[in-house]
Amino acid sequence: MPEQDHDASSDLRQDQAHSARMYDYYLGGKTNYAVDREAAEQVIKAFPAIETVARVNRAYMHRAMRHLAQSGVRQFLDVGTGIPTAPNLHDIVQQVAPEARVVYADNDPIVLVYADALLAGAPQGRTAYVQADATDPARLLAAVREQGVLDLTKPVALSLHALLHFVPDDREPARMVAAFLDELASGSYLSLTHCTGDFDPAAWKKIIETYIARGTPAQVRSREEVLPFFDGLELLDPGVVLAHQWHPEPGSGPAVLTDRLVSLYAGVARKP
Repeated sequence: MPEQDHDASSDLRQDQAHSARMYDYYLGGKTNYAVDREAAEQVIKAFPAIETVARVNRAYMHRAMRHLAQSGVRQFLDVGTGIPTAPNLHDIVQQVAPEARVVYADNDPIVLVYADALLAGAPQGRTAYVQADATDPARLLAAVREQGVLDLTKPVALSLHALLHFVPDDREPARMVAAFLDELASGSYLSLTHCTGDFDPAAWKKIIETYIARGTPAQVRSREEVLPFFDGLELLDPGVVLAHQWHPEPGSGPAVLTDRLVSLYAGVARKP
């Protein structure tokens, strides 16, 4: 891994709140700065359940990726990885299939600083990290190919978890998702989660305003607006549902949940 200048605050964007570090704060992590904590507390003030949303998202990721590994998927591309939080995706899938290969991608330099935690996978498999922006799929996939860890001519599970609500309509998120899928083989999968204001519009309006005011574009979407991300794909049962309703497992997330507390849609679909 390239050496990093830990004193280069401008490189690590320490002067501006970042969604990955705010998410780390929601999960109770320590890899965040005062500017991230201040912004996160503003979000918590508007919607105290945001920490629940983060934990439900994490629990869903574990279930969905385990499900795909149990279904025979052996290659995983996690875009918008965020700061490592154990168990990471490779920990989950390599418990099922030690030979599974995982590539992580994120655009926050601080994720690269802590990427060692993403590279300590099972010796039978491989893990790698690329620093790239999800809104430029061609460049990101070129970096993935250069790693030589994934064979994109064979099925890959693409995870876009808690990412697309940071890609507003003017950045053409549907085209972005389609660009990723166009480069993946038949039999690949898409798993995504997306925050929604369907159950508390006023609170989520304040949350979006908080992110935008601190330099992070954001946009929540209704279920009807999330569904088109799966156009041309075959949705797995139970379709696009609130994340805690997707193949729930006892003890896999917060115990007492309501639709409003979760406010997060999830789904997995297969490319024909």
